[in-house]
Amino acid sequence: MTQLVRVQNFNVSSDGIGAGADEDQSLESPFGLPGAERLFGWAGATASWPMRTDPGGSRGLDDHFTRDWARNIGAEIMGRNKFGPQRGPWQDDEWRGWWGDEPPFGTPVFVMTHHTRPSFTLSDTTFHFVDGDPAAVLGQALAAAQGKDVRLGGGVTTIREFLDADLVDTMHVAVSPVTFGSGVRLWESPDELLDRFHLEVVPSPSGVTHHLFWRK
Repeated sequence: MTQLVRVQNFNVSSDGIGAGADEDQSLESPFGLPGAERLFGWAGATASWPMRTDPGGSRGLDDHFTRDWARNIGAEIMGRNKFGPQRGPWQDDEWRGWWGDEPPFGTPVFVMTHHTRPSFTLSDTTFHFVDGDPAAVLGQALAAAQGKDVRLGGGVTTIREFLDADLVDTMHVAVSPVTFGSGVRLWESPDELLDRFHLEVVPSPSGVTHHLFWRK
């Protein structure tokens, strides 16, 4: 089967915002948005949330999408802003991501950056720092995925770059009923993508609306 490039469980507000401006991101505010947890609280409430440390959690539609996040994924691509808040040349190699000693990925992860650094491994995740255009980085990720799909993890700017290069096959975006007014937008309206994608919109009892795109 053909390998797919998939956006999974990406979160935006009702006005299309998924992150704050670069200057607003920090160690204390990874998304650079006040109250960013309102975007992904639906996933954290599910039984299958990978960072859950207590029993319980919801089942149903939201839980299905949480479980689907890792299905048949062999590699991930992310932008540098998702990996950490640093900008410019690396001052040192001590920063190893937001996720501690056991990142949730379990695959090779390709971090797009103009400032490369040596690869390193934490648990079953290896981070590679690559400088290239979307097509070149995708080629590396597809090879590393060994026949499985590649997840495009974000952030917003990285997903837009891959959409602009027409390299995204499927996309799941969870739209939360909150507005931020300013920030980095995935879209002004999801209808912008209908020239290239089919779209199905599925509301959830949690209040989020799941937008499912697949290539025409």
